[in-house]
Amino acid sequence: AQLVESGGGLVQPGGSLRLSCVGSGFIFSTYVMRWYRQAPGKERELVASIDSLGGSTNYADSVNGRFTISRENTKNTVSLQMNSLKPEDTAVYYCAGSRIWGGRNDYWGQGTQVTVSS
Repeated sequence: AQLVESGGGLVQPGGSLRLSCVGSGFIFSTYVMRWYRQAPGKERELVASIDSLGGSTNYADSVNGRFTISRENTKNTVSLQMNSLKPEDTAVYYCAGSRIWGGRNDYWGQGTQVTVSS
């Protein structure tokens, strides 16, 4: 099983980025998917979650109203649309998959760097 993220990069404050994560080797449509981030010297933070059918989502307070998680099960893809980016959003972003809402993650991606700077 594998998760591969893409879409990271350098963006100015106030800008937008869209991250994508493609899953393979497991039944993607049955998994809860999550986005995490980890900034240098800080603990990993859960940013957003989406249930297997995309009907329920949850966000960290720090990104609520700016980030949107979505998924396309026909393409085994989960995305994170990030708007109004701030320097404090700078981090490595990881996607992860879990069989159960609230359960531990079974799969992790390798991460993609997002840098918000002028």
